[in-house]
Amino acid sequence: MPPGSVGQRLVACLLNISEARSTDIVEKVARAAIFDSKRGQRKGTTVLNIFNDHDYNRSVITIAARIDIIREAVLSACELACQLIDMQNHVGDHPCMGAVDLVPMYPLGEEVGLVECGKEARALAISLTERVPGTSVFHFGFADSPHHRGLAQRRKEMCWFQKDPDLEAIKPDVGKKFERRYGLTGVGASPYVMNCNVTIDTQDLAVGRQVARGLRESSPGGLPGVQVLALPHEGAVEIACNVESVRGAPPDGSWPSFRICGEQYCHAPASLITARVAQLAGEQGVGVKGTALVGFTPEECRGLAERALAQGIGEFWWEQRRLRM
Repeated sequence: MPPGSVGQRLVACLLNISEARSTDIVEKVARAAIFDSKRGQRKGTTVLNIFNDHDYNRSVITIAARIDIIREAVLSACELACQLIDMQNHVGDHPCMGAVDLVPMYPLGEEVGLVECGKEARALAISLTERVPGTSVFHFGFADSPHHRGLAQRRKEMCWFQKDPDLEAIKPDVGKKFERRYGLTGVGASPYVMNCNVTIDTQDLAVGRQVARGLRESSPGGLPGVQVLALPHEGAVEIACNVESVRGAPPDGSWPSFRICGEQYCHAPASLITARVAQLAGEQGVGVKGTALVGFTPEECRGLAERALAQGIGEFWWEQRRLRM
Protein backbone atom coordinates (compact mmCIF):
# COMPACT_ATOMS: atom_id res chain seq x y z
CA MET A 1 0.00 0.00 0.00
CA PRO A 2 1.26 3.56 -0.65
CA PRO A 3 2.65 5.72 2.16
CA GLY A 4 -0.09 7.31 4.29
CA SER A 5 -2.64 4.64 3.41
CA VAL A 6 -4.98 3.19 6.00
CA GLY A 7 -2.73 0.17 6.46
CA GLN A 8 0.04 2.12 8.14
CA ARG A 9 0.80 1.55 11.85
CA LEU A 10 -2.03 -0.91 12.43
CA VAL A 11 -2.28 -3.11 15.50
CA ALA A 12 -4.80 -5.69 16.63
CA CYS A 13 -6.08 -6.57 20.09
CA LEU A 14 -7.66 -10.00 20.51
CA LEU A 15 -9.68 -9.19 23.61
CA ASN A 16 -10.60 -12.31 25.63
CA ILE A 17 -13.62 -11.90 27.92
CA SER A 18 -15.16 -14.49 30.24
CA GLU A 19 -18.62 -14.50 28.68
CA ALA A 20 -20.16 -16.23 25.67
CA ARG A 21 -23.61 -17.35 26.80
CA SER A 22 -25.20 -13.90 26.69
CA THR A 23 -25.35 -12.48 23.16
CA ASP A 24 -26.37 -9.12 24.56
CA ILE A 25 -23.34 -8.76 26.84
CA VAL A 26 -20.81 -9.82 24.21
CA GLU A 27 -22.26 -7.49 21.57
CA LYS A 28 -22.35 -4.57 24.00
CA VAL A 29 -18.68 -5.08 24.86
CA ALA A 30 -17.75 -5.28 21.16
CA ARG A 31 -19.69 -2.13 20.32
CA ALA A 32 -18.10 -0.23 23.21
CA ALA A 33 -14.84 -0.48 21.26
CA ILE A 34 -16.25 1.22 18.17
CA PHE A 35 -18.78 3.71 19.59
CA ASP A 36 -18.12 6.42 22.15
CA SER A 37 -20.41 7.30 25.06
CA LYS A 38 -22.54 9.48 22.79
CA ARG A 39 -22.95 6.61 20.29
CA GLY A 40 -20.68 8.30 17.79
CA GLN A 41 -18.50 5.91 15.79
CA ARG A 42 -14.80 6.03 16.58
CA LYS A 43 -13.02 6.81 13.31
CA GLY A 44 -10.26 4.40 12.41
CA THR A 45 -11.45 1.54 14.64
CA THR A 46 -13.12 -1.73 13.67
CA VAL A 47 -14.20 -4.99 15.29
CA LEU A 48 -13.27 -7.64 12.75
CA ASN A 49 -14.58 -10.74 14.47
CA ILE A 50 -16.30 -12.21 17.50
CA PHE A 51 -15.51 -15.84 18.24
CA ASN A 52 -17.30 -17.35 21.19
CA ASP A 53 -17.75 -20.73 22.77
CA HIS A 54 -20.73 -21.69 24.91
CA ASP A 55 -19.01 -24.56 26.75
CA TYR A 56 -15.94 -22.46 27.52
CA ASN A 57 -18.09 -19.37 28.27
CA ARG A 58 -15.38 -17.30 26.63
CA SER A 59 -15.34 -14.88 23.70
CA VAL A 60 -12.51 -13.39 21.64
CA ILE A 61 -13.20 -9.96 20.13
CA THR A 62 -10.76 -8.85 17.41
CA ILE A 63 -10.28 -5.06 17.52
CA ALA A 64 -8.06 -3.31 14.96
CA ALA A 65 -6.93 0.32 14.72
CA ARG A 66 -3.82 2.49 14.46
CA ILE A 67 -1.61 2.19 17.51
CA ASP A 68 -2.15 5.84 18.45
CA ILE A 69 -5.94 5.40 18.84
CA ILE A 70 -6.52 1.77 19.83
CA ARG A 71 -6.06 2.30 23.57
CA GLU A 72 -9.32 4.17 24.12
CA ALA A 73 -11.28 1.62 22.09
CA VAL A 74 -9.91 -1.34 24.05
CA LEU A 75 -10.27 0.44 27.40
CA SER A 76 -13.92 1.23 26.73
CA ALA A 77 -14.61 -2.41 25.91
CA CYS A 78 -12.72 -3.57 29.02
CA GLU A 79 -14.53 -1.09 31.23
CA LEU A 80 -17.95 -2.28 30.09
CA ALA A 81 -16.95 -5.95 30.37
CA CYS A 82 -15.97 -5.33 33.99
CA GLN A 83 -19.38 -3.77 34.63
CA LEU A 84 -21.33 -6.61 33.04
CA ILE A 85 -19.33 -9.75 33.98
CA ASP A 86 -19.02 -10.95 37.58
CA MET A 87 -16.33 -13.59 38.02
CA GLN A 88 -17.95 -14.71 41.28
CA ASN A 89 -20.76 -16.17 39.18
CA HIS A 90 -18.74 -17.38 36.20
CA VAL A 91 -18.98 -21.02 35.06
CA GLY A 92 -17.09 -22.42 32.06
CA ASP A 93 -14.81 -25.26 30.95
CA HIS A 94 -11.92 -23.03 29.85
CA PRO A 95 -9.44 -21.81 32.48
CA CYS A 96 -9.82 -18.10 33.20
CA MET A 97 -9.09 -15.66 35.99
CA GLY A 98 -10.60 -12.35 34.90
CA ALA A 99 -13.81 -10.83 33.58
CA VAL A 100 -11.40 -9.39 31.02
CA ASP A 101 -9.07 -12.37 30.92
CA LEU A 102 -6.54 -11.38 28.28
CA VAL A 103 -5.60 -8.19 26.40
CA PRO A 104 -2.88 -9.02 23.85
CA MET A 105 -1.61 -6.36 21.43
CA TYR A 106 -0.14 -7.46 18.09
CA PRO A 107 1.55 -5.33 15.42
CA LEU A 108 0.05 -5.84 11.98
CA GLY A 109 2.94 -5.47 9.58
CA GLU A 110 6.24 -3.62 9.31
CA GLU A 111 5.30 -0.17 10.62
CA VAL A 112 4.86 -0.84 14.36
CA GLY A 113 7.47 -2.56 16.52
CA LEU A 114 7.09 -4.90 19.46
CA VAL A 115 8.70 -2.49 21.93
CA GLU A 116 6.18 0.20 20.97
CA CYS A 117 3.30 -2.28 21.38
CA GLY A 118 4.70 -3.21 24.78
CA LYS A 119 4.74 0.42 25.91
CA GLU A 120 1.16 0.86 24.72
CA ALA A 121 0.08 -2.30 26.57
CA ARG A 122 1.66 -1.08 29.82
CA ALA A 123 -0.07 2.30 29.49
CA LEU A 124 -3.37 0.51 28.85
CA ALA A 125 -2.91 -1.62 31.98
CA ILE A 126 -2.38 1.44 34.16
CA SER A 127 -5.43 3.18 32.68
CA LEU A 128 -7.61 0.12 33.23
CA THR A 129 -6.76 -0.12 36.93
CA GLU A 130 -7.38 3.62 37.32
CA ARG A 131 -10.75 3.52 35.54
CA VAL A 132 -11.95 0.35 37.24
CA PRO A 133 -10.63 0.31 40.82
CA GLY A 134 -10.27 -3.29 41.95
CA THR A 135 -8.94 -4.60 38.64
CA SER A 136 -5.50 -6.21 38.68
CA VAL A 137 -3.09 -6.87 35.81
CA PHE A 138 -0.09 -9.06 35.05
CA HIS A 139 2.17 -8.27 32.09
CA PHE A 140 3.51 -10.68 29.47
CA GLY A 141 5.62 -10.51 26.35
CA PHE A 142 7.00 -7.10 25.44
CA ALA A 143 4.85 -5.44 28.10
CA ASP A 144 6.84 -7.43 30.67
CA SER A 145 9.95 -5.26 30.57
CA PRO A 146 12.79 -6.09 30.77
CA HIS A 147 12.15 -9.85 31.09
CA HIS A 148 9.75 -10.38 28.16
CA ARG A 149 8.36 -13.53 29.76
CA GLY A 150 5.90 -15.37 27.54
CA LEU A 151 2.19 -15.75 28.24
CA ALA A 152 2.41 -19.43 29.19
CA GLN A 153 5.13 -18.73 31.76
CA ARG A 154 3.30 -15.76 33.26
CA ARG A 155 0.03 -17.68 33.43
CA LYS A 156 1.80 -20.44 35.32
CA GLU A 157 3.31 -17.91 37.72
CA MET A 158 -0.13 -16.36 38.27
CA CYS A 159 -1.68 -19.82 38.97
CA TRP A 160 -3.92 -19.46 35.87
CA PHE A 161 -3.81 -23.21 35.22
CA GLN A 162 -4.95 -24.13 38.73
CA LYS A 163 -8.61 -25.01 39.19
CA ASP A 164 -9.07 -23.02 42.40
CA PRO A 165 -6.15 -20.58 42.72
CA ASP A 166 -5.64 -18.53 45.86
CA LEU A 167 -6.26 -15.17 44.23
CA GLU A 168 -5.46 -13.25 47.39
CA ALA A 169 -1.89 -14.63 47.33
CA ILE A 170 -1.23 -13.53 43.74
CA LYS A 171 0.92 -10.41 43.31
CA PRO A 172 -0.18 -8.52 40.18
CA ASP A 173 2.11 -6.16 38.28
CA VAL A 174 -0.46 -3.34 38.28
CA GLY A 175 -3.38 -2.70 40.60
CA LYS A 176 -3.65 -2.52 44.38
CA LYS A 177 -7.08 -3.52 45.65
CA PHE A 178 -7.98 -6.95 44.31
CA GLU A 179 -11.68 -7.67 43.81
CA ARG A 180 -12.93 -11.15 43.00
CA ARG A 181 -15.71 -9.91 40.74
CA TYR A 182 -13.10 -8.57 38.29
CA GLY A 183 -10.43 -11.24 38.81
CA LEU A 184 -7.01 -10.95 37.17
CA THR A 185 -6.28 -9.66 33.66
CA GLY A 186 -3.26 -10.41 31.46
CA VAL A 187 -2.10 -7.46 29.35
CA GLY A 188 0.79 -7.84 26.94
CA ALA A 189 2.30 -7.56 23.49
CA SER A 190 3.93 -10.05 21.15
CA PRO A 191 4.10 -11.13 17.54
CA TYR A 192 0.67 -12.35 16.42
CA VAL A 193 -0.74 -15.41 18.19
CA MET A 194 -3.24 -17.53 16.29
CA ASN A 195 -5.65 -19.93 18.00
CA CYS A 196 -6.23 -23.29 16.35
CA ASN A 197 -8.50 -25.86 18.03
CA VAL A 198 -8.66 -29.48 16.88
CA THR A 199 -11.44 -31.75 18.21
CA ILE A 200 -10.64 -35.43 18.69
CA ASP A 201 -13.33 -38.11 18.82
CA THR A 202 -13.13 -39.15 22.45
CA GLN A 203 -14.34 -38.06 25.87
CA ASP A 204 -11.19 -39.38 27.55
CA LEU A 205 -9.21 -36.38 28.78
CA ALA A 206 -6.20 -38.64 29.47
CA VAL A 207 -5.97 -39.30 25.73
CA GLY A 208 -6.30 -35.58 25.04
CA ARG A 209 -3.52 -34.75 27.46
CA GLN A 210 -1.27 -37.34 25.84
CA VAL A 211 -1.90 -35.72 22.44
CA ALA A 212 -1.28 -32.26 23.92
CA ARG A 213 2.05 -33.35 25.41
CA GLY A 214 3.26 -34.62 22.06
CA LEU A 215 2.19 -31.47 20.25
CA ARG A 216 3.41 -28.63 22.46
CA GLU A 217 6.67 -26.84 21.77
CA SER A 218 8.37 -27.91 25.00
CA SER A 219 8.13 -31.64 24.15
CA PRO A 220 10.59 -33.57 21.95
CA GLY A 221 9.18 -33.45 18.43
CA GLY A 222 6.69 -30.73 19.36
CA LEU A 223 5.84 -27.85 17.03
CA PRO A 224 7.68 -24.54 17.54
CA GLY A 225 5.47 -21.83 19.02
CA VAL A 226 2.59 -24.16 19.87
CA GLN A 227 1.17 -24.11 23.42
CA VAL A 228 -1.59 -26.65 24.09
CA LEU A 229 -4.41 -27.53 26.47
CA ALA A 230 -6.74 -30.54 26.27
CA LEU A 231 -10.25 -29.54 27.35
CA PRO A 232 -13.70 -31.19 27.43
CA HIS A 233 -15.81 -29.69 24.66
CA GLU A 234 -19.23 -30.51 23.24
CA GLY A 235 -19.11 -34.16 24.24
CA ALA A 236 -15.56 -34.68 22.95
CA VAL A 237 -12.05 -33.38 23.72
CA GLU A 238 -10.61 -30.26 22.12
CA ILE A 239 -6.89 -29.82 21.61
CA ALA A 240 -6.80 -26.05 22.09
CA CYS A 241 -3.63 -24.50 20.66
CA ASN A 242 -2.12 -21.06 21.03
CA VAL A 243 0.05 -20.78 17.92
CA GLU A 244 2.74 -18.20 18.61
CA SER A 245 4.71 -16.58 15.80
CA VAL A 246 8.40 -17.42 16.08
CA ARG A 247 11.36 -15.34 14.91
CA GLY A 248 13.24 -16.51 11.84
CA ALA A 249 12.70 -17.96 8.39
CA PRO A 250 10.03 -20.65 8.02
CA PRO A 251 11.37 -24.23 8.22
CA ASP A 252 9.60 -25.07 4.97
CA GLY A 253 7.35 -23.49 2.36
CA SER A 254 4.11 -24.39 4.13
CA TRP A 255 4.78 -22.07 7.09
CA PRO A 256 3.32 -18.57 6.50
CA SER A 257 5.71 -15.74 7.27
CA PHE A 258 5.61 -11.96 7.77
CA ARG A 259 7.86 -9.14 8.95
CA ILE A 260 7.83 -6.75 11.90
CA CYS A 261 10.22 -3.80 11.55
CA GLY A 262 12.40 -5.79 9.16
CA GLU A 263 12.53 -9.01 11.23
CA GLN A 264 11.02 -12.16 9.80
CA TYR A 265 8.51 -14.27 11.75
CA CYS A 266 6.54 -17.37 10.88
CA HIS A 267 3.90 -19.64 12.42
CA ALA A 268 2.90 -23.27 12.16
CA PRO A 269 0.02 -23.67 9.69
CA ALA A 270 -3.32 -25.06 10.82
CA SER A 271 -2.99 -27.91 8.32
CA LEU A 272 0.23 -29.09 10.00
CA ILE A 273 -1.28 -28.83 13.48
CA THR A 274 -4.31 -30.85 12.38
CA ALA A 275 -2.11 -33.51 10.74
CA ARG A 276 0.07 -33.81 13.84
CA VAL A 277 -2.97 -34.10 16.12
CA ALA A 278 -4.41 -36.76 13.80
CA GLN A 279 -1.13 -38.68 14.00
CA LEU A 280 -0.87 -38.48 17.80
CA ALA A 281 -4.55 -39.27 18.36
CA GLY A 282 -4.39 -42.11 15.85
CA GLU A 283 -1.64 -43.71 17.92
CA GLN A 284 -4.24 -43.85 20.71
CA GLY A 285 -6.89 -45.28 18.38
CA VAL A 286 -8.80 -41.99 18.18
CA GLY A 287 -9.83 -39.97 15.11
CA VAL A 288 -10.11 -36.23 14.45
CA LYS A 289 -13.56 -34.61 14.18
CA GLY A 290 -12.58 -31.15 12.91
CA THR A 291 -10.48 -27.99 13.20
CA ALA A 292 -11.54 -24.43 14.02
CA LEU A 293 -9.54 -21.22 13.81
CA VAL A 294 -10.37 -18.57 16.40
CA GLY A 295 -10.37 -15.46 14.26
CA PHE A 296 -7.71 -15.13 11.60
CA THR A 297 -4.14 -15.78 10.60
CA PRO A 298 -1.83 -12.72 10.85
CA GLU A 299 -2.07 -12.16 7.10
CA GLU A 300 -5.86 -12.34 7.12
CA CYS A 301 -6.13 -10.01 10.09
CA ARG A 302 -4.09 -7.26 8.45
CA GLY A 303 -5.88 -7.60 5.12
CA LEU A 304 -9.34 -7.46 6.66
CA ALA A 305 -8.38 -4.55 8.92
CA GLU A 306 -7.20 -2.54 5.92
CA ARG A 307 -10.39 -3.36 4.05
CA ALA A 308 -12.73 -2.53 6.96
CA LEU A 309 -11.00 0.75 7.81
CA ALA A 310 -10.75 1.86 4.19
CA GLN A 311 -14.53 1.42 3.93
CA GLY A 312 -15.24 2.94 7.34
CA ILE A 313 -16.91 -0.24 8.63
CA GLY A 314 -16.80 -0.39 12.42
CA GLU A 315 -19.01 -3.46 12.89
CA PHE A 316 -17.14 -5.52 10.34
CA TRP A 317 -17.97 -8.78 12.13
CA TRP A 318 -21.66 -8.08 11.54
CA GLU A 319 -21.16 -7.09 7.92
CA GLN A 320 -19.46 -10.42 7.25
CA ARG A 321 -21.99 -12.43 9.32
CA ARG A 322 -19.12 -13.86 11.33
CA LEU A 323 -20.91 -13.64 14.67
CA ARG A 324 -21.56 -17.14 16.02
CA MET A 325 -23.66 -17.46 19.17
